Amino acid sequence: MHQQAGTDLTAIKERENDAVARDNTSPSAQRATRRFRANRDMVPIDLERLGTYLERVGLTLDRRIPAKQFASGLANINYLLSVDGRPVVLRRPPSGDLPPGAHDMAREHRILSRLSAAFPLAPKSLHLCEDVDVLGVPFQLLEYRNGIVIKGDDASLLEDHPGRARALGTTLVGILTTIHSVDADTIGLGDLGRPEGFVARAIAGWRNRAERLTPSAPTAILTAEIGDWLNRQTLRERTPTLIHCDFKLDNVILSDASFEPHAVIDWDMGTRGDPLFDLATMLSYWTDRDDPPVMHRLAQMPSTAPGFPRRSEVVELYARARNEDISDFPAFRVLTMFKLGVVFLQLHALYTSGTNTDPRYARFGALGEELLLFTRDIQRGDAPLL
Repeated sequence: MHQQAGTDLTAIKERENDAVARDNTSPSAQRATRRFRANRDMVPIDLERLGTYLERVGLTLDRRIPAKQFASGLANINYLLSVDGRPVVLRRPPSGDLPPGAHDMAREHRILSRLSAAFPLAPKSLHLCEDVDVLGVPFQLLEYRNGIVIKGDDASLLEDHPGRARALGTTLVGILTTIHSVDADTIGLGDLGRPEGFVARAIAGWRNRAERLTPSAPTAILTAEIGDWLNRQTLRERTPTLIHCDFKLDNVILSDASFEPHAVIDWDMGTRGDPLFDLATMLSYWTDRDDPPVMHRLAQMPSTAPGFPRRSEVVELYARARNEDISDFPAFRVLTMFKLGVVFLQLHALYTSGTNTDPRYARFGALGEELLLFTRDIQRGDAPLL
């Protein structure tokens, strides 16, 4: 994903090849081989047009080093390139009809061109191109940060290490509280987003996104019930903070030696709003061991590994760290689970339309519908809140 400037891209590739050569069955070799897509599976990128454009803005693409597409991620597309002699990430949205406000490269560039001054885990955005004639979509160039990314529910690095699992869980809480403590005004982000009415717009927005998908009648009834319940909730007035809006473990790059965080990535939905929305979003990905099967199939974080904190512990840790009244947290829990169900329905729609042929997307329709059913159970009190 991202690495410090000045690292030689060829050396990165050689280290990965060496790791595979040493032991093709080791977890580290498997991670190295999964890091990038095979050339045949890459989304094509026109390096000639890109190189010509970069020359016009004073940057030089090293055409001798082929682009490599990162294997992780379900939506935005990321490539590792060499520009001006250092590795950078080219980040672009998917093709096709995109939901309003999603995959916003201009928003992410604005945040990441300023945030590192107050939050060093934010990689810098080096350049934004909004001219769709170059690659067909807007894109940005980002600072590359080296390290490991724990993908999905892969617990191979946590096996027999409950202390490491516990530390990772509490590290996520610490990162989130640090983000929410950033003074947006001092870094030029004091006017980012529209924090007034943020939650009400989120409820309406996700309900509208669900309706745009022309769901089946049962799903439409389900989303209407959840949406109506959310509209009836009374929420506390909080001072808005900077929020990530998609914070989870695989958006954190870790040191492969110490497991300390190196970077927090994927800021294209970042804004200012209620910080409990961020907390609840993270917990929507957080599976507890006694959760229903749909949460285990979700497979977004290795949070069932021995030692990992439970969701209820995370809420307590966050509330203590922020001295926050979380009496209205149930509404945020339901809202972000609702959002997650709709997200998977959107991803499935990309598959059914032919925009994305990734076979993983084929099962996302059923997953999204089951997540909405689980959300309704939480809302009704038929499933535990946490």
